[in-house]
Amino acid sequence: MRHLARLADYCSITNMHTKNLAIVWAPNLLRSKQIESACFSGTAAFMEVRIQSVVVEFILNHVDVLFSSKLSSVIRDGAGVCP
Repeated sequence: MRHLARLADYCSITNMHTKNLAIVWAPNLLRSKQIESACFSGTAAFMEVRIQSVVVEFILNHVDVLFSSKLSSVIRDGAGVCP
């Protein structure tokens, strides 16, 4: 994810800003067997992929916070978890 976020830094050259990267990479990063099945087609499949791309775009826009060592230590130590 950090690599894709770094690629977005060059969007003025590549035109691959976070939204474009998310559209391209979301189906691979958040693969869904439901979309691949015969029951998902047309509009439903498009909406599912759209949700995936929004999630990946959010992650790319907040990669420094989501993948910071500080957040990792808070999660690991269980801080903020109610007993």
